[in-house]
Amino acid sequence: MAETAEELRRTLAALRLERGGSPPRARRPRWPYAVGAVVVLLVLLLAGRALRGSAPVVEVARVTAPAAAADGADGLPVLSGAGYVVSADRYISIGVRVAGRIDRYLAEEGDRVQENQPLVQLDAREYEAAVARAEANLRQARATAALRQKQLARARTLAGSGVIAREELDVRAAEADTATAAVGQAEAELASTRVALEYTTLRAPRRGVILAKLKEVGEIAVPGGFSGSGDLIRMANLDDLRGQVDVTESELAKIRLGQRATIVPDAYPDHRYPAHVVKLYPQVDRQKGTLRVEVQVENPDENLWPDMSARVTFLQPLAVADGRVGVLLPRSALRGETADPFAWRVADGHVQRTALTLGRDFGEQVQVTAGLADGDTVVVGDPPPLRDGQAVTGH
Repeated sequence: MAETAEELRRTLAALRLERGGSPPRARRPRWPYAVGAVVVLLVLLLAGRALRGSAPVVEVARVTAPAAAADGADGLPVLSGAGYVVSADRYISIGVRVAGRIDRYLAEEGDRVQENQPLVQLDAREYEAAVARAEANLRQARATAALRQKQLARARTLAGSGVIAREELDVRAAEADTATAAVGQAEAELASTRVALEYTTLRAPRRGVILAKLKEVGEIAVPGGFSGSGDLIRMANLDDLRGQVDVTESELAKIRLGQRATIVPDAYPDHRYPAHVVKLYPQVDRQKGTLRVEVQVENPDENLWPDMSARVTFLQPLAVADGRVGVLLPRSALRGETADPFAWRVADGHVQRTALTLGRDFGEQVQVTAGLADGDTVVVGDPPPLRDGQAVTGH
């Protein structure tokens, strides 16, 4: 019990505070620092707003003359699509008119041929024999006709002397007429056999290139049949090559007959061929919502082949009704209503509201025929509210 009292005294002595000691330090409040930081931020924010209010930062661009951006001399691109190079006559399949065994081919795939050039030769011996037989029949018919004419002349003399009856003269006249008709039949038969003989040589109907041989030497070719079974050779007309592309219905307003275009084959991207629209197909594809359009290549060369992939670009002329060309303005710089268009032109660090006279629409660019000049700087994008003569900072 005494030990417990002694421990209690030592504990109380440890807790006793001596007089004259240093008092504990009081903590300083931190809220004045937070208030100061907020005040500094507000001052900076207000200063920035004041600076922007006096000279707002705007995005600018320069207008260009069409000659600097034109896709060729015929105008600017308004529509482009992937298509194919095709022949105006598509494929020309040449088949036989008479039956016969294929004797030999006179042209190979890839050969460029001229009109009326021989391409395939059939075995012509049977048709040559038919011509010889027809020529012999014609000679016989002519000889018979000559004999009947002499007999008719003698009968007329005898009938005049009363030696033979009138009925005998009529028989001789009928025999002469029949012989003359036989001559005509023989001549027609000879002409027919000669045509058949001519058909044993297949010739090119026009200039073009040989695409394929459809049968082999030694096979029997017969005219007619299903799916062109009598066709021996296929060719294409390379004098009239066209670009074929499907245009969506929403873009049809940009296409018209005679419109200028260019064709760039995928195989030769550095080759550009001038063309113009020659055909708008009369029916829209309901499933795809497209209309097929053809443009004629004006100067085809040996680099263009049927069924090549190509990009067809339709062009819009630059000059308007009065012949002016003007400049090209980015569409994002165009302001105002359609009846009162304008742009903010930047000069000497200030914006000027400039009224515009518009020309044609080229998608991302608009033709301006009056109001702006080549090299002018304009405000683009979505600037803050501006007033005429206001100072701005462009970037």
